[in-house]
Amino acid sequence: MKTLTFTIEINASAEKVWNVLWEDKTYRAWTSSFIRGSYYEGEMVEGNDIRFLSPGEHGLFGIVEKVEPFTAMHFKHFGEVIDGVSQEKTFGDNAIEYYDLLETESGTKLTVTVNTVAEFKDYFTNSFPRALAKVKEIAES
Repeated sequence: MKTLTFTIEINASAEKVWNVLWEDKTYRAWTSSFIRGSYYEGEMVEGNDIRFLSPGEHGLFGIVEKVEPFTAMHFKHFGEVIDGVSQEKTFGDNAIEYYDLLETESGTKLTVTVNTVAEFKDYFTNSFPRALAKVKEIAES
């Protein structure tokens, strides 16, 4: 697994950034940077099952590992979803996606940490900066 970290400064409160990240309408807007039509199924509550999907019901399944409102949302991914069916748990314990927010004097510092297999490194390296720029744009508007 490769660990990738992305950080962006946003001129908005942590609460505003949090809402942009996790409210359905704005989540769909910023995650379109990965795949147009992306959405999630499940409630963002610690310990809950979660599925991150694209049209056609392809994506990832896992759990919400940690929720600290306006501060941290951590996910652990277990495997892939294909045609709406969760496949075997193949990712092990290291497939994580962490969103950490730190309120600063000028707004919020958002840091995303992702562990991914080498074949997706370039994809995430190109997509996450675009996605976080969209979070910034929405939060600052």
